[in-house]
Amino acid sequence: MTDDEDGYVAGRIERALASDPRTHELGVRADVRDDVVILHGEVAGERRRGLVEEVVRDAAPGLEIRNQVSVPELDPPGEETLS
Repeated sequence: MTDDEDGYVAGRIERALASDPRTHELGVRADVRDDVVILHGEVAGERRRGLVEEVVRDAAPGLEIRNQVSVPELDPPGEETLS
């Protein structure tokens, strides 16, 4: 793919993540290089991370996906971290 095509596919993926009812995700960015999609950002949980990848597979079939989306570790409620 050319750089223009890569950009078009990345935009299509990000629009799919924002509009798909499984995710409605605005915090994930897609970089496309040749036939590889690299996903960056943070989501609220592992299930959500998996749904992001599922939506990307539907939006860009046949491309390799490198899911680098992270899930932040949160302290349990009621526990405070002292510095």
